[in-house]
Amino acid sequence: MARPTKYGLEIVTKTQHYLDNYAEYGHKIPSSAGLALVLGLSRETLRLWSKDEDKKEFSGILDRINKKQECVLLDNGLTGKFNSAITKLVLGKHGYHDRP
Repeated sequence: MARPTKYGLEIVTKTQHYLDNYAEYGHKIPSSAGLALVLGLSRETLRLWSKDEDKKEFSGILDRINKKQECVLLDNGLTGKFNSAITKLVLGKHGYHDRP
């Protein structure tokens, strides 16, 4: 027997709040790990929900988190607000590299 899902309007609302206000949770950048902590869920659950056609409101949320993360890293990396080595490391996950 499958466990009941925690998915619902409260999860969708908390998810959008996290995306818009991740710094309120003490996070320097938005991340799937941060969202999982805020929601009390696993990253695997978030991944499954983001691909579930029955959860249209959640579809693409991880993509939006990654896009926001990329923008925050670029902005703060370019201004020197973030440590350049860590910024470079995380931007590598977004396809950035310093090789020709």
